[in-house]
Order: sequence, then C-alpha cells, then structure tokens
Amino acid sequence: MGTLAREWARLRASPFDLAMLSWLPLLMGLLLIWTFAAGLPTRLPIGILDADHSALSRQLGRMLDAAPGLQLAAQFSDEGEMQRALRAGHVYGALVIPAGMSRDIKQGRAAQLALLHNAQFATHSGLIQKDVRTVVGTLSAGIEIVSREKRGQSMQAASQGFEPMRANLQAIYNPTLNYQQFLAAVLLPALLHMLAMVGGAWAVGSELRDGTAPAWLAAGRGQVLPAVLLKLLPAMLLLNGVNLILWLLMQQLGLVPAAAMPVLLSLHAVMLALYWGLGGFVALASSSLRTALSAAGFITAPAFAFSGLAFPLMAMPGSARQWAEALPLTWVLEGQVGLLQQGREAAALLPLAGWLSLAAAGLLLACAALLKRAAITPSCWGKR
Repeated sequence: MGTLAREWARLRASPFDLAMLSWLPLLMGLLLIWTFAAGLPTRLPIGILDADHSALSRQLGRMLDAAPGLQLAAQFSDEGEMQRALRAGHVYGALVIPAGMSRDIKQGRAAQLALLHNAQFATHSGLIQKDVRTVVGTLSAGIEIVSREKRGQSMQAASQGFEPMRANLQAIYNPTLNYQQFLAAVLLPALLHMLAMVGGAWAVGSELRDGTAPAWLAAGRGQVLPAVLLKLLPAMLLLNGVNLILWLLMQQLGLVPAAAMPVLLSLHAVMLALYWGLGGFVALASSSLRTALSAAGFITAPAFAFSGLAFPLMAMPGSARQWAEALPLTWVLEGQVGLLQQGREAAALLPLAGWLSLAAAGLLLACAALLKRAAITPSCWGKR
C-alpha cells in the first residue's frame, strides 16, 4: 500500500481525525460567518437614570432610542437599580441625567451628563459612546442654534457660528464598519492554521506513538521526502477544500472580489502547508505526540492576539512584537487585509508567498530528514 492510500485509510478508520480536517472546520467556519452576519452591532441596550423629569430629558431619551445603535431598555428610579442592571449585564451602559438640567440650560449654564459603561466590552463600549456622544451633541447643537436665532441671528449664521471649524471624517477602508468583512474574514485563516498544525502534529506524532514509523517509510518505498509529502496531501486537500467552500460563501455575500480569490486561496494553501510541516517537525524532533500537540496549542492558539488586528502591533512591547513578527499568521493576515480591504495589488503579495513557500519547503525537508532517523530508532517510538 502506498503512502497516499495508507493515509486515506488511516483517516477513514478514524472518524475523529477525518472530522478535524473536514466537516468540523467547515461547521466552525460557517458559525463564524453566521455570528457576524449582522455586520454591525445594533440596538445595544442602555438605560437612563432621569433625575430631571423634564420635557428636554424625555426628548433626549426618545432621541437615544431612535439611534440605530442603541435601544433604550430601562428607565431607572435610583442609582442602586442602575448599578444592579449594569452588573447583571441587562444593559451595557447607563446615562445619568442630573436634576435641574433643563433649568440650567435655560439659564445659559452647561449641564453635565454622565455615561456609565463597561469598558471591559471594548466593542460595545465604543459603539455606545459614539452614538450617545452623537445624540447629545445633536441635541446640544439644536438648543444652541435656537438660542442664537432668538438673539437675532439667521439659521445659517447660527449654524456656522456654533461650529466654525468642522472635521470631515472619511473612512477609506471598510467604511461601513462591517464586522463580517473585517473580523470573520481574518478569523477563518486563524481557525484553519490552528487545525493544520494540530493535524500535522497528530498525524506524525501518532505514527511515533504507535511505533508505525517504519511502516510509514516502507509505504513510501524508503524514500523519505515522498513519504512526507504524500502523508501531507490528504490533509491539505481536505483543509483547502473547506477553505474554498468558506471563501466562495464570503464571495457570494459580496465580501470578497472574485479577482482576489486565486491569490488569497494560494496564500492560504502555502500557510496551511507550512503549519502542517511545523506540527510534523515538532513531533519528529521531540519524538513525542504530547509535546507536539502542546507546541501546536502554544504557537497557534494565541496567534491571532499577536497578529496586530486585536491590538496594534506597533504598541506591543519589544519582545511581544518580535514574537508576533515571527508568526507566519501575522504576515498572512496583514497581506489578506491589504488585498481585500486596502486595494493592494496581488503582485505585492508575491514576496510574502515566496518566503512562506521557502519556510514550508524547509520544514518538510526537515521532516523528511528526521523521519529517516525516527524510522530506524526504536527509542523514538512509543512515547506519548
């Protein structure tokens, strides 16, 4: 039996192994895409503690509820009720309107409103702050313009006098803040790269654990490099097939231009081969399945946090940034974002693809060299 047929037989005989490379990543990818289907979080629940009970405070409440990102879910009677709702997570924020707000504004004095929000939820907090600031600013501007008109200014003069300098904020990438376009798109390769390294560590490490490395090499007729490459092939076909299905769905949703698909899929294919080779290399170098799986978890599980998308790469401490820049996923995601959202030319990714291919080839060659040693060294067999 050849190496390729032997590997397919192994996968068919192990539903767990086959699931890890086929329907399980497909299901997880579909769940990721579905999770961010709304694109942008809307109707986030907030509450109001209104100590003013004026027409103006009621108008502010109506405007907050009308904002697309907010839902006025609670009217609190006291501070204790508000704190309990915030701690329980019933609301993500609460706006405190002080007593005498309407009177102070009528007398020309500024009123201070307090927005309490849970900054631990950075996304929720940022969106709530933006919408509350917009609503309060709109209402405040309207009050000031009406006051100036009463003093004899025209509406145009009052509007220009109230805001003589304006900032025109223009988002050039992902202007709609679509989380499906941004977050789901980068989590898909992060998911698959993890499964690729775990798959490589498991496929190679289980051969050593079971003492079947000589049979693996014999199936390749003693040729170590074909034995490694043909063992890799089923995993690559399955994971790249899953990746193709997920990105075709993303294309149907209008999130990926058709012209970018070949380059993107090729980049992902090289990355997956690299991480499979890395998992196999660690398993052969350590002669331990347990060590290889631990290394796969250590390297891939937190990799997205170091990618520069969750936290700015330039703001990381020096050692953390060095680790981030040593991870291939960081560069793949940077290239993917540039290709899909920043209008980068496909040719600009060729150097990255070349370096990734070189690294993958080096790891697979190292696996071949280590397999030759492991196949004739009984001390490498049987370790967990």
